Amino acid sequence: MTDQLGDVTEVGRTRRAARTQEDILEVATAEFAANGYAGARVDEIAARTRTTKRMIYYYFASKEGLYLAVLERVYAQIRRVERGIQIDELSPHEALRTLAEATYDHHTTHQEFIQLVSIENIHRAEHLRLSETILRENATAITLLEQVIDRGVREGTFRDDVDALDVHMMISAYACFHVANRHTFAAIFKRDMLDPSLQASHRRLIGDMIVATMTGRSAGAL
Repeated sequence: MTDQLGDVTEVGRTRRAARTQEDILEVATAEFAANGYAGARVDEIAARTRTTKRMIYYYFASKEGLYLAVLERVYAQIRRVERGIQIDELSPHEALRTLAEATYDHHTTHQEFIQLVSIENIHRAEHLRLSETILRENATAITLLEQVIDRGVREGTFRDDVDALDVHMMISAYACFHVANRHTFAAIFKRDMLDPSLQASHRRLIGDMIVATMTGRSAGAL
């Protein structure tokens, strides 16, 4: 009986620890996205999570360790979205469109992800390069596109001179632009790219663009 009670207690502690870490990461994501790596304050994160700076360092070792955990978490979220798409059940056209639209949906509804990517680019990816998890798991984004494109090429419906990394770049550029350039674009052109009334058409447009690119002919072939 004592052993059973001990097991239950240990399970409870593990669950509480997991919840605490998730709460810390949630608040830290907002703090780093809003203030950057240098401007973010661990004391502020501790205050907003009702924990202590010492406890945060117990779980994540350092401010940099916490920041890396935040980056790993936000990158994992988009990779889960991609892996959740059953591409084998879709035609190459449908699979490509679905991946493009799903990326657009994720990026425009997870603005903190785009902010963190922008911040890490300012730092020349010096922190991101330290995470083997990010470097390893993000390869799946290209693997999925390669599977779809290879299938389309074999069927004779996709061109064979554009690779998966090019397609990933095009999708990311369009989706990220809506968040990263939202305010300057609105100031200059008086259009909020994240206006809810525009989302359906913008979402459809990225699918159209990517499918048209892969089913069209290159200028050199004309």
